[in-house]
Amino acid sequence: MTTSVKGRLGNLPLELTSFVGRRREIAEARRLLATSRLVTLAGIGGVGKTRLALRVAEDSRRAFADGVWFVALGDLHDPALLPEAVAAALGLPDRPGSSESRLLVDHLSTRQTLLVLDNCEHLLGAVAEFAQALLRACPELRILTTSRELLGVHGERVLRVPPLTIPDAQQTPPLEALPQYEAVALFVTRAAAALPDFALTEANCAAVAGICGRLDGLPLAIELAAVRMRMMSAEQILQRLTDQYQLLTVGSRAAPTRLQTLRSCVDWSYELCTARERQLWAWLSVFVGGFELDAAEGVCPEELVDDYFLDAVASLVDKSILIREECGDVVRFGMAETIRDYGGEKLRESGDFSGAGRRHLGFYERLATQAATEWIGPRQPDWIARLDREQSNLRDALAFSMSEPVVGTDPDVNARIVNALFLFWTCRGLLAEARHWMDRSLACSESPQASERLSTLFDDGVLAGMQGQLGDATARAEQCCSLAEQLGDTGSLEIANYARGYLAMFRGDLAAAYEPFQAALASAGAPLAGRTGLQIARQLGALLGLALASGLLGDEETAVACYEQTLAITTPRGESYFRAYSSWALGLTVLRTGDIDRATTLMEQAMRLNRQVNDPLMTGWCLESMAWIAIREDKPTRAAVLMGAAETLSQRVGTASVPLPYMLGNHDECVHQARDALGKRSYTEAFRTGAAMSLEESVAYALGDRPADQPQTAPVAPVLTPRETEVAQLVAAGHPNKVIASMLVLSPRTVTGHVEHILAKLGFTSRTQIVAWVAENQPDRQLPR
Repeated sequence: MTTSVKGRLGNLPLELTSFVGRRREIAEARRLLATSRLVTLAGIGGVGKTRLALRVAEDSRRAFADGVWFVALGDLHDPALLPEAVAAALGLPDRPGSSESRLLVDHLSTRQTLLVLDNCEHLLGAVAEFAQALLRACPELRILTTSRELLGVHGERVLRVPPLTIPDAQQTPPLEALPQYEAVALFVTRAAAALPDFALTEANCAAVAGICGRLDGLPLAIELAAVRMRMMSAEQILQRLTDQYQLLTVGSRAAPTRLQTLRSCVDWSYELCTARERQLWAWLSVFVGGFELDAAEGVCPEELVDDYFLDAVASLVDKSILIREECGDVVRFGMAETIRDYGGEKLRESGDFSGAGRRHLGFYERLATQAATEWIGPRQPDWIARLDREQSNLRDALAFSMSEPVVGTDPDVNARIVNALFLFWTCRGLLAEARHWMDRSLACSESPQASERLSTLFDDGVLAGMQGQLGDATARAEQCCSLAEQLGDTGSLEIANYARGYLAMFRGDLAAAYEPFQAALASAGAPLAGRTGLQIARQLGALLGLALASGLLGDEETAVACYEQTLAITTPRGESYFRAYSSWALGLTVLRTGDIDRATTLMEQAMRLNRQVNDPLMTGWCLESMAWIAIREDKPTRAAVLMGAAETLSQRVGTASVPLPYMLGNHDECVHQARDALGKRSYTEAFRTGAAMSLEESVAYALGDRPADQPQTAPVAPVLTPRETEVAQLVAAGHPNKVIASMLVLSPRTVTGHVEHILAKLGFTSRTQIVAWVAENQPDRQLPR
C-alpha cells in the first residue's frame, strides 16, 4: 500500500528508510525532466531505479502544479489494463462508454502533471504506445519511467542508473574518507538498522569497503549483505561473499558483470537458507502484492506446513527475503521484485510452478467463496478489508484461470470467483474492473455449469445498468432469461425475475419492476437457513428494488414492508451493507411524503451504517439525497456542497449521482433552486468545495461532524491552477491568446485549452467574465502587461 503525504497533490509513497547518495543522478534526472517530456531511468534489477525515481519526483513537486503521481506496474501483467491502472492511481472516475485512455487524455490535457511509471520492462510495447499517445495529446504532461530496458520511442531521454560509488579496490581510503562513498554510507546505515551498536571503525572499515567493492555498489545486494551483521562480522561476510562470488562468476561468464554480481548476492542469500527455507522461498514467490499466513499455509505443500512453518517464515524475514508489513491489525509479508523473480525461477526449476499456480488459484477461489458466503453477517467489514488487500492475488488467480487450459484446473473456476466477488466489486465501486473479468469469463467458454454462467450474466447485466449502459444491460438480461428458461428450475427462474426487475428499474419503468420482483421474492420464500450467501444477497437486492419502485410510486405500505423484511434478515446477522441501502430507500419514500425530519434520520442512519463498509456508490447516493433534503430546508449552500461531493464519488465509480431516471427531476429541481438562491458563482464555489472532499470528509460534512455548514474556503481558493491563474490574469489584462502564448512560451493551442478550462471551472461563457472575476478575486495583484 502506498501512503501519500497529506496536503500535497499526488500519491507519492512515503520513504520508509533513509535515502542515501545519488546527488549527481538526482540533478541529472531533474535536468532531463526540465528539457524533455519522457525520461527513462534504466538499469538492472536491484540498482535502485524506483527509489531514485521517487526522490526525483519528490524533489520536482514544485514544478508540477497539478501533482506528481506514482503508478507501480510490477504486479500488472495484462497490458490491456495499463490505462485502467494509471487512471486508478490518479483517482479518476470510470466513465461508461469512454475508454480509460480517453479519460486520461481528457483529464491530463491541460494539467501540469508528472506521471511516474515504475517497472515497465515487462510491458514495454504497451507502455511505449501508451506514453506516446498521452504525450501527443497532453502538452504539459511529463512522464518519468523506470525500466530494465528502454522504451525505444521518439523523444525518450535516458539516464542510465549506475551502481553506488565504491572505494578503490586496490587501496582502502582512510576511515574518515569512507562515508563519502555512497555504497559504504548505505551499508553502514542498513547495518546500523540491523545491529544498532554497529559503527564504522578502523577495525572493520577495510572489510566494509571490500564488501561494497565485491558487490559493485548495487543497493539491493548491499542491503542483503548488511542485514547479515545480525549474525556475522564484516570480515565473515566479506570472506563468504568472496568465495561465493568467485565460484558463481566462473559458472556464468556470459552474463554482464553487474548482473553476475547481483545474481551472486541473491544466490548467496539462497545458499545461506536451509533446504526448507529455500523451498518455502520458491513457493511463496507465487504470491503477487503480498500474502498473509493463512494464504501461505493454504498454498504451500503439506510437507512445508508443519510445526516449523512459522519458524521458517520468521527466518526468511530475518534474512530479508520476506518483508514484514503491518496492515492495521494484520501482518502481511511480501518480497522485493528481484527476490520474487529469483524464487519463481527456482519454482520453475523444481517443476512445481504449475502446481503452485493451481494451489494459488484454489486458495483464492476458496477465499472469495467464503467471503461471499459470510457476506450477510458480522464479519462483512473484515471480509471487505481482506479482499481489498488481496486484489493483486485475485487478479493473478483470475488471469491464470483464463489463460491456456492448465491440466488439473476446473474450467468453471473463474466463473465461481467472479460471481463470488460481485458483492465486493460493487461495494468498492469497481464496476469497470468487475465487468472486465466477467466479460472475459463469459467469453472463455460455454460453461458446463450453466448455473454459474447464469449468475455471471445476471451480475454483468446489473453492473451494466448501474453504469448506464442500457444496451449491454438489456443484452445480458435477455441472455440470462433465455438460459434460465432452458434450465427451468425454480432457482434459475428466480434469477431471471431479478434480471427483469432490475432492467425495468434502469429503464425508468418502475411499474414494470413490480411483478418480476414480487415473483422472485415469492419463489425465494424458502427458509433462509437453506440458502447460500449469494442467494440471500439477491433476495435482499430484490427487496431493495421493490422498496425503491413502490416508494417512488407512492406505495409507502409496500416500501415499509420491504424495509422491515430487510431488517428482519440483516439485523440479527449484524450486517451493514444492505441495511444501509434499505434505510436510504425508505428515506426516499419518506421524503416523498414530506416528512423531512424522518427522512433526515433515515439518511443519516444509512450513512452511519455505510461507514462500516465505506461503499462509495452508496455514499454518493446518500449525499445526493441529503442535498434534496437541504434544499427543502432552505439550505442552498449545504445542498450545493453535498451535490458536489456526490458528483465526485459517482464519477469515481462510473455511475450517475442519481441512480434511477425516475429521480432526475429531484436532482434538477435541487440544482435550479440552489443556483437561483446563491447565484451562479457562489453555487459553483460551493459545488467545487464538495467536489474536492474525500469520501470520509464528505460523510463527516453530511453528518455534521465537520464544523459549520458553510463550505470551507481552503478547497475553493485554488479554483484555478497556478498556470491557469497566470493565463486568467493575462486575459484580464486584455491580451489575446497568441500574445499570451508568446509571453508564456506556450503553443496557442495550449493557451486556448487553458482559457476553455478556466471558463468551464468558473462556470463562465465569455472572457469579459474572466476579467471581472480577476478584478474581484485578486484586486491587489498587479496584472501583467
